[in-house]
Amino acid sequence: MRLFQKYFCAIAISLWAVSPGNARLLVAPTLHIKAEADGGRVALTLDACGGRTDTRILSALVENKIPATIFVTGIWLKHNAAAVEIMRAHPELFELENHGGRHVPAVDTPQKIYGIRSAGSPQAVLAEVESGAAALAVTGEPAPKWFRGATAEYSPSAIAMIRKLGFKIAGFSINGDGGSLLGAKETARRIAAAKDGDVIIAHINQPTHAAGEGVVQGLLALKAKGLTFVRLDDADGIGDEGTTD
Repeated sequence: MRLFQKYFCAIAISLWAVSPGNARLLVAPTLHIKAEADGGRVALTLDACGGRTDTRILSALVENKIPATIFVTGIWLKHNAAAVEIMRAHPELFELENHGGRHVPAVDTPQKIYGIRSAGSPQAVLAEVESGAAALAVTGEPAPKWFRGATAEYSPSAIAMIRKLGFKIAGFSINGDGGSLLGAKETARRIAAAKDGDVIIAHINQPTHAAGEGVVQGLLALKAKGLTFVRLDDADGIGDEGTTD
């Protein structure tokens, strides 16, 4: 389980389940961007939780000029300087945002979500958010405007705290790779099914997983359909659960 905490950014369809009692206390916000009349557009968001960089995805984004919003943790930043430099060399493509300092869920009561221990207190939630922002500041990147917590589930009170810090909270509308646990074919199918206004979540920190191949295939399929990719800062994001208003 310790390895799972270090390397996986599990989300709603992961192999672990929250107990029914705990699940009622948490919310998993959705996010859409405003639809566009001509052609359609989608927002690609990629989590970099821990571990290394999936260069299959990073190279495809650069080669195909596909913009993406990358949610990075302090843990990932420490071990992926080369990937960060590539992203910083392409500011027209990459927007780096806050995924927390230690990749712990932004839940202010003690519990486990998909096997990951929550922050557990209001003070710990604030520390997770602020340490993630501080880690990004060291890279020279602009101050982050968006936050996405580990597991993408939150206690409502934590959402309120994060919003008071000035961050919008990034939900999503399409779970592209199931926490990087899905195979290439299913990942590609999910991503290729995105429509105008969707926000896709996938992962860029699992270079040995088959899902990464599917991410590339799905994105290229969307590009072939004529959809435009935008970063979250370049679109009006509309989230529920008080995450963006």
